[in-house]
Amino acid sequence: MGFWTGQRVVVTGGTGFLGTRLATALRARDCASVSALGRADYDLRNADEVARLFSNLAPTLVVHLAAVVGGIGANRERPAEFFYDNLTMGVQVIDRAWRAGVGKAVIVGTVCGYPKITPVPFHEEALWNGYPEETNAPYGIAKKALLVQSQAYREQYGFNSIFLLPTNLYGPGDNFDPRTSHVIPALIRKCVDAVDAGRGHIDVWGDGSATRDFLYVDDAVDGILAAAERYDSSEPVNLGSGREIRIAELAAMVAAAVGFTGVIRYDASRPNGQPRRCLDVGRAAERFGFRARTSFPDGLRQTVDWYLDTLRRSGAALASAQ
Repeated sequence: MGFWTGQRVVVTGGTGFLGTRLATALRARDCASVSALGRADYDLRNADEVARLFSNLAPTLVVHLAAVVGGIGANRERPAEFFYDNLTMGVQVIDRAWRAGVGKAVIVGTVCGYPKITPVPFHEEALWNGYPEETNAPYGIAKKALLVQSQAYREQYGFNSIFLLPTNLYGPGDNFDPRTSHVIPALIRKCVDAVDAGRGHIDVWGDGSATRDFLYVDDAVDGILAAAERYDSSEPVNLGSGREIRIAELAAMVAAAVGFTGVIRYDASRPNGQPRRCLDVGRAAERFGFRARTSFPDGLRQTVDWYLDTLRRSGAALASAQ
């Protein structure tokens, strides 16, 4: 806990899925202050707003999570926004943190920065060996550019900025909006909606052959905190489970967890996204002792239970209002 004593921590994107959990964990430590910020607090695309943030809060540690994110559909519909907003926010946060004399910046990137075809498991050295998968390349490249900035600022200015590469996150509190959600919440919602409506099938993008590495949100929080405490290097570090799961396997697991017994139809005319995705997690274990603890079945069960409970509570609230 000594590392956190007296720290004034700013978490950009602190009102989002991961940021909310991270802020809660930070508040259990001996920090002087924890500021979990959303767009309503400061628009990080605006240089004056970023300057005002650092002037008002005077952080000693910044964790940059703020991002415009979404699934394959959202990335295809808004590639310019995904590129510009993510690049602009990150560039300005890193630069202003250095100018303000912040002691350390933790920059959270994305697995989408890896080349489309990368040998599994993904080693950090492979990050620059090709172009990312096309549907999320603008997002992945914008985030990967922040690694270059982080390394350049360390080399020229001695600024202590580290860069983490988390894989696909999931867990309670995830985004279940069908327009912008990632694959796990999207599948959970589709299955729950089908059960409620008595439909005998659900439709899933792609042919089911793609694979993903899923990291439970609380494990991601543990990894970020461990890196903040114990890692000080320019080399990027993967945060993942190290387990590769096919989308078809995932869909079957979600259906079983929800109680959907209908047909899962795959639409091969829709993109799969990156063909395979699984991270090598050795560097995180070696450099700051992080390994994911939550098994996928346990994490999925907790996510499904949270969503079903949320639906029950919202339904009860609606009924009482009527």
